[in-house]
Amino acid sequence: MINLIRTNSENKGFIDLVKLLDAELAALDGDEHVFYAQLNKTDTIKHVIVAYENDTPISCGAIREYSPTTMEVKRMYTLPGHRGKGLATKVLNELEKWVSELTYQKCILETGWRQPDAIRLYEKNGYSRIPNYGKYAGIANSVCFEKEIAG
Repeated sequence: MINLIRTNSENKGFIDLVKLLDAELAALDGDEHVFYAQLNKTDTIKHVIVAYENDTPISCGAIREYSPTTMEVKRMYTLPGHRGKGLATKVLNELEKWVSELTYQKCILETGWRQPDAIRLYEKNGYSRIPNYGKYAGIANSVCFEKEIAG
């Protein structure tokens, strides 16, 4: 049985999953990983979802405020052996529900061109491509998305 838990970035399951995510991204991003790593600090994220199967953390995602009306989706990851089962969509949907409860109007996010599965996930869940925002502006590997969230 899968349980989605609302927590924060101090959650041990989240910390463990993010270590695996960072290792995977380091391999994908190569020399660019240092740039991305500075934008993905997890020490102060208040809104984290961790999916557990029994007592094992298997998927995660987080949101953090980008502006008074917008939350940024961060640190989405599912263990390789659990991919393709809809877990990332469940985590993303729970994050969006939380965004709505917190009365934000939109989610934005950045992923990389080298992550086609992530791009498909966001497109499948109603995210639209937008110009690269903030520190991702002008970064060739970055692709950014947004989605309006019903209040």
